[in-house]
Amino acid sequence: MGADAEQLPPLPADSQPPLPDERPPLPAEQPVASTSQPSNGEAAAAAEAAPVSEKPSAEEAALLKEFFSEMKDVDRDNEVSRILYAFKLNPYEQLNLRFTATPEEIRKQYRKLSLMVHPDKCKHERASEAFEVLGQAQKQLLDEEKREYLWKVLEMARDDVRQQRDKETKNDTTIELAALLHEKGKEGVREQYETTDEFHEKWRMKARDMLAKSEWRRRKLTKRLKDETERSKEELKEHRETAKRQREHEKQWESSRDSRVGTWRDYMKKGGTKGGGHIKPPKQKTHDEERTYVQRPVGEQHRPPPPKPAGPKKH
Repeated sequence: MGADAEQLPPLPADSQPPLPDERPPLPAEQPVASTSQPSNGEAAAAAEAAPVSEKPSAEEAALLKEFFSEMKDVDRDNEVSRILYAFKLNPYEQLNLRFTATPEEIRKQYRKLSLMVHPDKCKHERASEAFEVLGQAQKQLLDEEKREYLWKVLEMARDDVRQQRDKETKNDTTIELAALLHEKGKEGVREQYETTDEFHEKWRMKARDMLAKSEWRRRKLTKRLKDETERSKEELKEHRETAKRQREHEKQWESSRDSRVGTWRDYMKKGGTKGGGHIKPPKQKTHDEERTYVQRPVGEQHRPPPPKPAGPKKH
């Protein structure tokens, strides 16, 4: 045979070469999968052999429903506690919103939370208080005048956070590199940072501090004005009482005019004096218990001092 002839695999050792008139044996047929439909008996047997997914019983379904209900109740109670203990001077915190929330986001968040803590659906004993807090918070944020006053404080807090951030990152090479790569430069890096939770947390804490100080000053001023008002009322009341007593005194004086005139006339008819016909002067004091000296008689203080003795001075 030539070199180009195809080499055949070697025969097994126990095999015999085929005779010239014999045909080589056919290869064994592979079993063909049956495409016919199984009979009813086979289908039933297969169904019994397959794992069966049992449906939960009514008791298990009730327990599962109670579990999810308790989970919802816990979430509702936690939300009530969060609302009641939130920072009371900032309605954004009571509604659990960022300060950059739009009016539409405010309304949407209010509807969501109010459904969660509604007294008819929440079993918490203070659910009605939390519901009222949410209503007041939404009302304050949707009131243009109140929101404008609140935002004056929030803007000052944001500016302070920005200044502190600029001081901390003044020589930060990472920030400088990010500014070079950003299309808006440093302004773009700042805008990107102000969308992070870190910035909003610092802003929230700074706003708390400023709102608390502002409220303290307001209460102090209110108390001072209240004290001034009360003092003015007391002075006005005292002035009115004094004027009233003066009017009553004048009225009594006028009403007793005739009596005084009659008494004077009777006095003059009797000669103007009682008894001796002349008025005795008061008796002069010669001793005063409250003072350590003896009071001199009238005129004694005008006497000249005694003359000094003449003669040479004694050395």
